[in-house]
Amino acid sequence: MNGVMAAQNPHLPRAEVLVDTDALRHNIALLSGLAAASGAQTMAVVKADGYGHGALHVARTALEAGASWVGVCHLDEALALRAGGITAPVFSWLHVPDEDFAEAVSAGIDLSVSSLAALDGVLDAVRRTGATARIHLKADTGLSRNGCAPQDWPDLVRAAAGAQCTGGVQVVGVWSHLACADEPGHPSIDAQAKRLTEAHAIAVDAGLRPIRHIANSAAVLSRPDLHFELVRTGIAMYGLNPMPPGFGGDELRPAMTFRARVALTKRIAAGEGVSYGLSWTAPRETTIALVPAGYADGVPRALSGRMEVLLGGRRRPVVGRVCMDQVMVDCGDDEVREGDEVVLFGPGTRGEPTAAEWAETLGTIHYEIVTGMSRPRVARTVVPVGGA
Repeated sequence: MNGVMAAQNPHLPRAEVLVDTDALRHNIALLSGLAAASGAQTMAVVKADGYGHGALHVARTALEAGASWVGVCHLDEALALRAGGITAPVFSWLHVPDEDFAEAVSAGIDLSVSSLAALDGVLDAVRRTGATARIHLKADTGLSRNGCAPQDWPDLVRAAAGAQCTGGVQVVGVWSHLACADEPGHPSIDAQAKRLTEAHAIAVDAGLRPIRHIANSAAVLSRPDLHFELVRTGIAMYGLNPMPPGFGGDELRPAMTFRARVALTKRIAAGEGVSYGLSWTAPRETTIALVPAGYADGVPRALSGRMEVLLGGRRRPVVGRVCMDQVMVDCGDDEVREGDEVVLFGPGTRGEPTAAEWAETLGTIHYEIVTGMSRPRVARTVVPVGGA
């Protein structure tokens, strides 16, 4: 059974992420339906290359399936969507102090503003382009990340209202972000909602008529009272539930599968060690399958000795240390062929590991797993039906 990679699956890449478009559509329709029931529109968040799923494809799919806005973090992400043909409102919210907003203002990108300095930067772009900027004023309601502090909020609102009067900007929204929406009943949720309501009231008193948005995926699923006029769906759109069991999201369908194929098989004798450090020794004669995907491809080295894959219709242990380019799978006496498909994680419908399982093993969150799959060495394939 030794030898180089065979051609049982000649069209399967060495390592590949599959993105299930049907699952994306299902999830977006579910989430946007919950928002619509509250009278809210839906923003599909596609930052970080669509959480590893492909920003442009996810944006297009989301807009077809019920979303009417698209959200990203950085300006280059927003401009890439415009360049890709996205004409719907695109919101960008995290900017550096010397950001040049001119191209974004000209492209009609909605911009978050958290300070007078940021507003000045936007107004400078307005003067240079002659275009009107669409801005959302961000209030820090308790997360203590980005956002205007309460003591500075009235000044920011007054300045924005003045700029709107002169025609330089349109204040589209007042917004914030929840810290603990994935912990049902956490007192900070209501406290932050109250602060947003107060911040919005100050904006209304200044003559503005902005929409409000604070609900992330967890709040979309669990707090319809916080949907307001717009919700922002992130992780749930990709089929990964941010909520603990029993609090919604059970109908979500994971959209990503990570797979590879067997590059080499070999029999090794009992007592032979496997991989760097020889941390695993074969307790019996066995077949080892080499899978050409390692930590450079998104398999965390910390999963060494702690992960399984789906190979030949059953879960099998990865043995020895995860290498930069490969992992080794103990297949016992089963017949495994070079070229066979290996599923590292997927939706779990075939019994394969899931991104959530990886995250639990590593003590992290599934966001980190799927976002980490945006890698130059891993092919990305969009599939119209199913996960494989």
